[in-house]
Amino acid sequence: MNKKTAKPAQNDCFAHNGGLMRHDDAIKMLLARTRTVSKTAYVALGGAAGRVLAAPVIAPRPIPAFDNAAMDGYAVAHDSLNGETQLPVTGVVAAGHPLERPLKAGEAVRIFTGAKMPEGADSVVMQEEAQAFERSGQQFVTLPAGVKKGANRRLAGEDVARGAELVAKGTRLRPQDIAAIASTGAGEIECYAPLKVALVSSGDEIIRPGEVFRPGAVYDSNTFLLNALLGSLPVTVTDLGILPDRFDVVRDALEEAAANHDLILTSGGSSQGDEDHMSAAVSALGSLNMWRLAIKPGKPLGFGQIGEAVFLGLPGNPVAAAVTFWLYARPLLARMGGANWTPPRRLFLPSAFDMPGRKTGRREFMRGSLIEKDGVLHADRYSRDGSGLISSLRESDGLIELPEELASMEKGDLLAFIPYEMLAY
Repeated sequence: MNKKTAKPAQNDCFAHNGGLMRHDDAIKMLLARTRTVSKTAYVALGGAAGRVLAAPVIAPRPIPAFDNAAMDGYAVAHDSLNGETQLPVTGVVAAGHPLERPLKAGEAVRIFTGAKMPEGADSVVMQEEAQAFERSGQQFVTLPAGVKKGANRRLAGEDVARGAELVAKGTRLRPQDIAAIASTGAGEIECYAPLKVALVSSGDEIIRPGEVFRPGAVYDSNTFLLNALLGSLPVTVTDLGILPDRFDVVRDALEEAAANHDLILTSGGSSQGDEDHMSAAVSALGSLNMWRLAIKPGKPLGFGQIGEAVFLGLPGNPVAAAVTFWLYARPLLARMGGANWTPPRRLFLPSAFDMPGRKTGRREFMRGSLIEKDGVLHADRYSRDGSGLISSLRESDGLIELPEELASMEKGDLLAFIPYEMLAY
């Protein structure tokens, strides 16, 4: 392997002037100082779910493309109706088989849902409201009084007008977005390529699940946590395994990873201790900035660059790693991968607990559960605190967000609750 030290980034976009940063300021800085790095390619529509759209999808024609029947029934010209009316049935119109002539005044045609409305017809009477009969070999139908003009008719362009932006650039494509794009007839669309993420574990004490436990060892849960969190995103993940506490090994692994990955992600090992070879290696290869955030949990975050690759060092405690991934890695990955990012939606619910006194100055994200009291949903906090308690993630429904200025809270006060489902997409 080439041992040449990677060239440090020319512009250290993650540098800041020190001090504790508030949560909102950290998000603004992340979004302002990062850019899209993913290349684009055309992707078959059937394989585009979950990908990020690189160009807007414009409707080439109105959707639906023609007026059509919203119900099975009888298509008529409303002017042919006068109270209860009997009309001859002169044809049948099925979906995909339009009537090849205009509808004449004083006649009706049998029509089925989705079929193109014949020229001259403007209303559909539901078959449940009509009575069909035969007389002298001719089919007739009796239609009730009170039919409204335009009844049960879907207009061309009622869903989407021609030339309208159907799906915006930067949209993470959901099944419903795929369906909307399919309705335009597009067989492939331009998407951003998945980001390449390298996952790094380090430390002589770390062992992987499946290995025999030894005194002083710690099983590597964070790599599996982060790999699972990344699994729902449009990224490809390379697990670099566990790096030993040797500077040269860590440096060489990071240099190689930076050459063919967009992001290097690790948890723990980003302090200033003598055995912290991760921080030393990142600094030797490029640049490293330690962001001290006014949040709980997850005060320290490491942001850096090695060549064109971004380095992100999350806290080592599992809860702090998960929370900071949701709060900061997600918008970072969204911006780098071309996706539009919006803050997760909050539910404002009455509190099931009180806090007579709280230290202000930090944004706090407590694990919480939804409980029902007297038919009303409340948010209750997990009984035990601590950023090392994986059980608090498993046994809760989301995060309770407490603002920096909140000094106390009583039961029944409204608080912001973020369900985990809102953080996962």
